[in-house]
Amino acid sequence: MTSRRMAAIALVALSAIGVTLGGCSGSGSPSSTAGATGTLNFYTDKAAWKPDFEKLNAASKSATDITLSVTGYSDSNQYNAFIKQSFRTSKTPGLFTWHTGDDLKSLVDDNLLADTTSIWDKAISEGWASEDLRKTYTFDGKQYCVPMNVAYWVMFYDKKTFAKYDLQVPTTWDELNTVASTLKSKGVTPYNQSNVLFTFQWFQHLVATTDPALYSGLEDGSVKYTDPRIVKIMDLWLTEQKAGWFSDPGSTVDPAVGLKQGDFAMIDMGTWFAGNLASAGMKAGTDYGMFIIPPVNSSLQTTPVAVESGPMCTAEKSPQKALGLAYSEWWMSPEGQTQWNQAHPDVAFNPKATVSDPSLKAIGSEVTTDKYSQYERFYEAMPTSVVTVAVEQFGAFNTNPGDPMPFLQKIQDAADTYWATQK
Repeated sequence: MTSRRMAAIALVALSAIGVTLGGCSGSGSPSSTAGATGTLNFYTDKAAWKPDFEKLNAASKSATDITLSVTGYSDSNQYNAFIKQSFRTSKTPGLFTWHTGDDLKSLVDDNLLADTTSIWDKAISEGWASEDLRKTYTFDGKQYCVPMNVAYWVMFYDKKTFAKYDLQVPTTWDELNTVASTLKSKGVTPYNQSNVLFTFQWFQHLVATTDPALYSGLEDGSVKYTDPRIVKIMDLWLTEQKAGWFSDPGSTVDPAVGLKQGDFAMIDMGTWFAGNLASAGMKAGTDYGMFIIPPVNSSLQTTPVAVESGPMCTAEKSPQKALGLAYSEWWMSPEGQTQWNQAHPDVAFNPKATVSDPSLKAIGSEVTTDKYSQYERFYEAMPTSVVTVAVEQFGAFNTNPGDPMPFLQKIQDAADTYWATQK
């Protein structure tokens, strides 16, 4: 399966961050949005990001005469139910965030989303976005929605802890293991982990950077989760678990606070996590740093890096369709993305936008060199029904590490059920 689903990342269960409902532009050309002005109702399950979205209102008002009225949900299930129910009413959202892959395709198949092809055509011609990114939003040759964000999954680390024990940023898997074992020997837990929502990232890294073809095989169903090669990778994870390299998965402490107070020294998270750390009072380059996680397999020609993207969509039958499309076009522009980056620091999908955080700018520039390759984050890459079970089983594994086969078998059972419906 290719580019299944880029989830607009949300730190919902861990830090009350949700995904924003975004607006896919309709079928008209950019000129069809001319004259669309006013207040645009914007829905998101990234409740904690509401102030950030509202910071853009002065700029969007000046550029497009459109301002956002933001409604944020902190419960993703309630949010998803609300959005789906809204399509049955006359008040479908003018702009909302959603999920890529299967979840997005289902809305496209039901003709619920506005066509944004013309907006993408302009973005590509102006150099605002890449063709690779457009593929994530393409169905039957047309585009739907625009990217709310792009994030790379990297390792955040506590610079003060690294300095205290004279640790250098690792560039190889062996060096990373040396850092982890050294930290453990000093009484410091190396890595953060959870048993809810963000339970999959270490699995995706171990698989994708051991053998990218294995990861692709899980995407299209040609590789089973019970494959001996996957089991071997899980055994590696188990060895690390038994070595005490991971934090208490049941901790209710916000991960950003946990890093700040030394509950662990490193956390594998999307680049959007920089905003969480800023809110926790940590400063990039001083209190924390970031590095691209080295591959398990040192013989790979490029280092695979997980990437996610979350869409902003407009409902086809929304009374605010024109507003949603006009705002979406501005959002993709250098001005829109520069304003968003100032409000909510992260890497930018638009290379012409100004990235305010030097650390994020450096990571974004590095990842796009030929030394690296990108793969879709597990949460979006795999079928939704499989992800649901996998997130639960990886969480159970984190809580009670043991023989990986029972966990993998349950995930494979879900995969078998899904792929049987695709034949």
